[in-house]
This record gives sequence, C-alpha cells and structure tokens, in this order.
Amino acid sequence: MNKRTFLKTSATLASTVFVPSFGWALSKSKRLKTAHIGVGGMGGEDLKAISSHNSVDVFALCDVDSKALAKARELHPNAKIYSDYRIMLSEVGDQIEAVIVSTPDHTHAPASLMAMNIGKPVYCQKPLTHHISEARKMQMVAKEKNLVTQMGIQVHSFYDYKLATKLIQSGIIGKVNTVRAWSPKNWGYDGPKPEGTDPIPSTLDWNLWTGTAKKRNYKKEIYHPGNWRKLVDFGCGTLGDMGVHIFDTPYNALALDVPKTIKNECRLPNGFGFPEKNKVTYIFPGTEYTTKELKWVWYDGADAPDKHLNLKLPNNEVLHDQGSMFIGEKGRLYLPHFMKEPQLIVDGKYQEINFEKFDLEDPVRNYELESKKHYHQFVDACLGKDKCSAPFSYASKLTETILLGVIAGRFPGENLNWDKDSAMFKEAKANQYISGSYREF
Repeated sequence: MNKRTFLKTSATLASTVFVPSFGWALSKSKRLKTAHIGVGGMGGEDLKAISSHNSVDVFALCDVDSKALAKARELHPNAKIYSDYRIMLSEVGDQIEAVIVSTPDHTHAPASLMAMNIGKPVYCQKPLTHHISEARKMQMVAKEKNLVTQMGIQVHSFYDYKLATKLIQSGIIGKVNTVRAWSPKNWGYDGPKPEGTDPIPSTLDWNLWTGTAKKRNYKKEIYHPGNWRKLVDFGCGTLGDMGVHIFDTPYNALALDVPKTIKNECRLPNGFGFPEKNKVTYIFPGTEYTTKELKWVWYDGADAPDKHLNLKLPNNEVLHDQGSMFIGEKGRLYLPHFMKEPQLIVDGKYQEINFEKFDLEDPVRNYELESKKHYHQFVDACLGKDKCSAPFSYASKLTETILLGVIAGRFPGENLNWDKDSAMFKEAKANQYISGSYREF
C-alpha cells in the first residue's frame, strides 16, 4: 500500500464514522475519553500520565503485544481492548475524543493520520514521524482540521528548559552563532544484518507490529520490544530519540526554521542499522536571536562529544553526559540534560544569574511530577482550558530537522542542500529518502 492509497483509506474511514463537531463535542463535556495506541514501554508511561488527569476517562487500549495490553487493562479494566488500531478507530471513533500514539516510529504517522482524519486531537510520541513527507502531512491535516495536537517531548514543559528559553531570548549572551549538543547514547547498529528466523512469541502479532514496513522474519531481541530504534526501517537512531529532547530547547529558544545544509560524519551506510556514532553539522538561516547564520553541531555515540574549546567548562569541570551549549557574542549558556539549571559562562568563568526576574514558577526537579505537565497541557487544551506548547506546527519542523540529519547519514561526509519550499534536496540522489512506501498489512 503506497501513501496515497493509505491516506485515501483514512479519508474513507472518516466519512463512514460519525464524529460530532470537535468544538461542540468538547463544549458539552467536562471530561475527555481517550484511546491509546501502544501501551507497552513508553506507551505505558504515556497511559499513566494522561490518565492521571482527573478529567480523563480511558475508553480504549490497543497494542500488538497481548502482555502489554493485559498489563494496561489491569489499570483500566473497563476499557475496550484491541490489537489493530484500524479496527479500534473504526469501531469507537464516534465515542472517543482524543488519541494517544505511542508506537515505534514507523507507525506514528499511519496511526496519527487515521485518527486526525476522523477529527481527533492527537498526542504523538517523538519523533513525530519516520519520514519528512509524513511530518509535513501531519502538520497540514492538523491545520486544515484545526485539531489540538502535541508531540511527546515532556521536557519541553520542564522548568529548566523554559528558563533557558527565556534567558536566550532576553539576550543574556547576545546573538547566538553556534549550538553544540551531544548524547553518548548509541541507538545504532554497526554489525551484520541478522540471518535466519526465530519463533514468534505467542503474545505478539508480528504482522501488525511490522505494520506498513517491509515484511521480514522475526528475530528475537532484534526488533521487539526494545531495539527497533537502531534500525532504519523502524526508528530514527539516537538523533530521533535523545536528539529530539536535546534539540528542542535551543531550537525553540532561537525560533529556528529548518536548516539549509546538513552534513553527517559517520560510517558508510549498511542498509540495516543506523551508525553507532554521528557528528552532524547543520547550517540554519538566521533569526532575531542568532547571527546571520547559525551553525549547529550534534555529536552522539560513545565518547561524545568531541573535545572543543567551546565545550570547555570553568575549573576543568567535566561536561554532563548529555546537554547543549549556546555560544553567543557575549558568552556561553550551558544547558545540561536534564533537570539542572542553565549556567552562564563569560570569559571562562561562571556568572551568577538573577532567575527571579524571569517570572517563572518555582523549580520542580521531580521527573514524575514535571513530566505530567506536558500531558495534562494536552488534555486541558482538548477541553478548551489551555494551549499546547509543542503542537504539530512546531513539532513537524523540529522533526524535519532531525530527519534531515538522519538522511545525511546515508551520504557520509557530503554536504546536502535542502530547499524547504520544494521539500527537496539539491542532490537528487537523496530525495528517495524523503518518503517511503507503505506495505499493505
């Protein structure tokens, strides 16, 4: 099934399911009925956080793994259960008011678009999509249908990240010329493609898990439940995992658009797994908070980041494992990941910051408490009481930026030139990776 056919099918579903006017439905109700696609792993955490809002009723649960589904149903015994999200949406589309998508990356767009095409607000885990074309489609549908949307980047709503955004936009280090960001995580695979097949667990519907991706043999501990992020057909590597979180604050604070050029220094592609180590250099057009152009360097994998003068800390302190550094005309702002205050560095020394004048709430450095804010913001927005801070209009551009770096990994050391208006590379050979085909399943 190609994308055009899939989207046509989604539209047909929209026309056959009775869905009340979005605004009318929620104005009549003080509660929100939710359906959850993917309830294992991060999906389980999403379910807990969404359902912790006192105005949420969990109406339906869907997962291809019956063990994950059974565990989720223990918490929500009255919820309807499904293994196929397409069947769920066709059967309960007129009874639910929001959909949460917490699947592997390759299913984000198929599931989200089907929900959006029947007029449902969607909370979708990061990265928003597996392909650039999907991110743009989700942004367009959200806008056309005026839907409440939110991408699952919980730290976007954390105190320290909102503080860093205010500091940068206040001009505390002047115009920013460079951002350096890093994570030593390794969601890559440099080994050989696995051969043979293993018995499919009785609790797993392998066809539904594979979904729109190419059919393949099941291999234990290669795909489900945990290693799909490493594989090009299912995940987006370390960039698509930690990169989204760590990119988010600088990207938001500097009001960036998508980059003009991208280069990834990594090993040659093997067609199966992402590189275990990447150094990606982006050049962005300038904004009111940057110099004429902004250079952004991302490092991941073992021993990341590379040593650089811009990353040297006062008193010979060691960098946190993950984080970002803003380099500006008047100094640097260091933002460890995560739940640590940003630190101002001028002339090689830390400088005190008067945080009180930035009028934020008191800091809360408890992950469980902080992470709920992002989810509850989505629920409140669906109920007309708030606005989402990471809607698809924002998330799609951030995801596009991430995915451009992923695509650049197919052409190590080459400078790729991106035209955002045509959504194409100047280098024609790279355009085949902007979108992908969908298998009928």
